[in-house]
Amino acid sequence: MKFPQNFVWGAATAAYQIEGAAHEDGKGLSVWDMFCHNAKAIFEQHTGNAACDHYHRYPEDIQLMHRLGLQAYRFSISWPRVLPAGTGVVNEKGLDFYDRLVDELCAKGIEPYITLFHWDFPYELFKQGGWLNRSSPDWFAEYTKVVVERLSDRVKHWFTLNETHCYIYLGHLTGLHAPGLKLGINDVLLAAHHTFLAHGKSVQMIRSYTKQPCLIGYAPVGFTSIPASDLATDIEAARQAMFNFQGAGFGVNSWWMDPIFFGRYPEDGLKMFQQWLPPIGPEDLQTICQPLDFFGVNIYHGTKVTAGPEGKPQPVIKEPGRPLTAYNWDVTPEALYWGPRFFYERYQKPIIITENGVSNIDVISLDGAVHDPQRIDFTQRYLRELRRSIVDGIDVRGYFHWSIMDNFEWNEGFKQRFGLIYVDYPTQKRIIKDSGLWYQKVIESNGSII
Repeated sequence: MKFPQNFVWGAATAAYQIEGAAHEDGKGLSVWDMFCHNAKAIFEQHTGNAACDHYHRYPEDIQLMHRLGLQAYRFSISWPRVLPAGTGVVNEKGLDFYDRLVDELCAKGIEPYITLFHWDFPYELFKQGGWLNRSSPDWFAEYTKVVVERLSDRVKHWFTLNETHCYIYLGHLTGLHAPGLKLGINDVLLAAHHTFLAHGKSVQMIRSYTKQPCLIGYAPVGFTSIPASDLATDIEAARQAMFNFQGAGFGVNSWWMDPIFFGRYPEDGLKMFQQWLPPIGPEDLQTICQPLDFFGVNIYHGTKVTAGPEGKPQPVIKEPGRPLTAYNWDVTPEALYWGPRFFYERYQKPIIITENGVSNIDVISLDGAVHDPQRIDFTQRYLRELRRSIVDGIDVRGYFHWSIMDNFEWNEGFKQRFGLIYVDYPTQKRIIKDSGLWYQKVIESNGSII
């Protein structure tokens, strides 16, 4: 069976992970520029200063995307490249880069899907409190307006924020990601509330200033639970595990999604966090909950769950020797069935898989090629499960592989390789991997070969 006729096949990246040119053409600093100079923060002290040099090599990279037959490309804009101070004076050279990038994509027949924020918060605004500052939603709205006014004559697909949980939780509570803070729960919840407000105000700006009809979404982490069996009790336990608070913690989807889609925080979450809750203005949730066109979600793996006493979800003990990626993430293809199913049931929005992929141990072989059968096997298994969700009535509109090329993987530096295209960082040479050539055939066949 093929995927639906209008299904969108794409791949994704993020600005800081591929662009490089960290200090060129008037770009301002981001919190990741700052964080990478903490000697203990990044694997082997890698930085994104050069990354994949996409800033200079984008024509070559887009030509490779075209060769692979990509129908769409999801990329992010670097906020401080466009507004070096985060607000105020626009850096025309930075904005011109994205102008040229969009033009090149359009010329090759590749639909641009823009993510406005993929973690590179302007350092100058961080010094003013970052997401803890009540003005941060207005800062983000101003930035949104600048980008939309310039690019929306050609761009009609927008995402506001990528993985709010990661940059709030890992960046502000554990300190593993930029800006590297270890705040109390009250401040973490405040930063999260402000980023939700930023999303809402950004949507308002896109709707107000777009030059053509557009589609807008949000791309959170999709924490996915997989029922241990087909028993109704296990299925319900998995559903509860994804959306109900069972104990103190931030890895519950409803906290990061319900305000966006329902205009309210989950009651059990409010009860759990009651002593740390930030002030929530009377109109805040109205601002946060703006009409959206689709539900973007990043899913890499899931956790098996069974029904315990009184039907409460319990994680299944993981078996030794189970398949793991190079990142030590579980290989759980069913996550791409149950995730879309549960999210669609709850939020009733068309689903786009905005990220899915695998870190693999990739090397240039003696024949000069990069053979990565594990990535092909991984992706085929996951896509089969995604197709199964479509067969069962879930409205899935597209799939974006993470990522189009190897890149800077945050605190893991260049250690992890997720790309369909191999990047030899010392030379910046690109090599299409076997998986990239396979994905080309998937796209050509609209998924029938899987």
